[in-house]
Amino acid sequence: GTMGRFTVWDYVVFAAMLLVSAVIGVYYAFAGGGQKTSKDFLMGGRSMSALPVALSLTASFMSAVTVLGTPAEIYRYGAIFCIFAITYGLVVLCSAEIFLPVFYKLGVTSTYEYLELRFNKYLRLCGTFLFIIQTASKPQSCSTLYTGIVIYAPALALNQVTGFDLWGAVVATGVVCTFYCTLGGLKAVVWTDVFQVGIMVAGFSSVIIRAVVVQEGIGRIVNDSYYGGRLNFWDFNPNPLQRHTFWTIVIGGTFTWTGIYGVNQSQVQRYIACKSRFHAKMSLYINLVGLWAILACATLCGLALYSIYKDCDPWTAKQVSALDQLMPYLVLDILHDFPGVPGLFVASAYSGTLSTVSSSINALAAVTVEDLIRPYFKSLSEKKLSWISMGMSLFYGGVCIAMAALASLLGALLQAALSIFGMVGGPLLGLFSLGILCSFANGIGAFVGLISGFVVSLWVGIGSQIYPPLPERTKPLYLSTEGCNITSGNLTSTENPLTTVIFTPMADRPALADNWYSLSYLYFSTLGTLITVVVGIIISLLTGGLKQKTDRKFLLTKEDFLSNFSWTKSERVKKVEVLSHKPFTVADEGTDNPAFSHIEMDVASNENKVNGLHI
Repeated sequence: GTMGRFTVWDYVVFAAMLLVSAVIGVYYAFAGGGQKTSKDFLMGGRSMSALPVALSLTASFMSAVTVLGTPAEIYRYGAIFCIFAITYGLVVLCSAEIFLPVFYKLGVTSTYEYLELRFNKYLRLCGTFLFIIQTASKPQSCSTLYTGIVIYAPALALNQVTGFDLWGAVVATGVVCTFYCTLGGLKAVVWTDVFQVGIMVAGFSSVIIRAVVVQEGIGRIVNDSYYGGRLNFWDFNPNPLQRHTFWTIVIGGTFTWTGIYGVNQSQVQRYIACKSRFHAKMSLYINLVGLWAILACATLCGLALYSIYKDCDPWTAKQVSALDQLMPYLVLDILHDFPGVPGLFVASAYSGTLSTVSSSINALAAVTVEDLIRPYFKSLSEKKLSWISMGMSLFYGGVCIAMAALASLLGALLQAALSIFGMVGGPLLGLFSLGILCSFANGIGAFVGLISGFVVSLWVGIGSQIYPPLPERTKPLYLSTEGCNITSGNLTSTENPLTTVIFTPMADRPALADNWYSLSYLYFSTLGTLITVVVGIIISLLTGGLKQKTDRKFLLTKEDFLSNFSWTKSERVKKVEVLSHKPFTVADEGTDNPAFSHIEMDVASNENKVNGLHI
């Protein structure tokens, strides 16, 4: 019964994964004449097709946090997490039908460019800075702060269980990632992601298949989970204070994740890089299938964890020191006779890290170049800008490795800072919704709305950090250690963990703490979004928002929705036109790609009036 350690083969598998990723980067650095313009580098020349982009969106959504964290979450709190399948459906629908049409027809490189077009350049700067310091929500985002934790956390978990070298792994992943981002740009990021999704699925499948074999069939896993109370799908408690219920996940989760899929730079940048709007929408819908598959894999792993450890929980028995070490522990426990397979699992966890970090680096480079350099240094040539983009990628890669080192020193502190910053996603989503859905919203209203949403989010966020919610709100499920054959003095630590939680005496918890600060973490974004939108609308109406003329192309119009049903027609007409005219005409805005032509948007909109008949 000795736990395995890492063998040479495991290191070989891991090294091979890094090597293939690096080779893809080198290939795209030179394929097709290399990166001529910053647009090639940051947006893949707007010529990607739907499938690789979809897989890439799935990959960066799945960080190592998903590979290590979600199964542990299901082990601890039950499979109610699966309700996120509904959430993902709603999120993709909102992103594809509300945000994508507007961003795509404007052809922006940085989502914050939209804020300047629609409101003014001060809001664009607000958006950009919020983003660079730390944006969007916890599971993945594009901030330097966050990326440090993304690199460090899995390295630590894997190191403590498998003895896999900690700093070797951190530096190797950081360097390889920076290498292919700097050389290959967005195309390399997308194609390495595609490869990494494959590795992740392989890692998950190996664990699931082996667990099913060990437990003699999937029926037994489901049965154990059922009797252990782990199949708690239907919890319709409307109480907003409870951590995960059907409503918090469907409503709160939708707002939280739309902030990531609809308006977060790293995701938007990729679907805007598609060659036509149809491909962009398809990439989101295919990506939904990927999200579901990964959720299913993670859930099965979590239930297998429970089924195998139902009588002896390694966490309470002090075999592992944190919940995210359960997956590596399980892998070494059941797969140690198969050389190279534990290495595959570690490679899959790191693939998660690589894909998340690479999209962060590329998105940060894009935002820096488009929002902070291009507007203020007008004289730079495209070739120079593409070199600057590469320089920025290199710089942010270095910053990410530095942040990982910082994370090792200030783990808990950074974690708290992140959860607070994770609330920025809500107000930003509110800001974009105002711009896209309300024609009368103006700059003043949007700014006041953003600030008030931000302040309320921070207030709740900091409060929830100071007074963490009580266990009856989070509802952890029972874990047993009866079956552990531990001898001697360890037995004190094996009682049911719920009884050993030290409650702060009630005197110390103000009334606010149990009502307002105990709000489910999924509602933080929702709160930020709604306050931003409501305040924004009221202030805009008070400051004469109805008088202003907003250009139709900055809003979501009914044509954007109806064109879903007529895309075949307009695509065909476009093809004919392009053949009969000179090669570089831009047919209707949005169905074709402005980036292919050297003529910019204004031509497209005039052309649009001429061809307006068949849109």
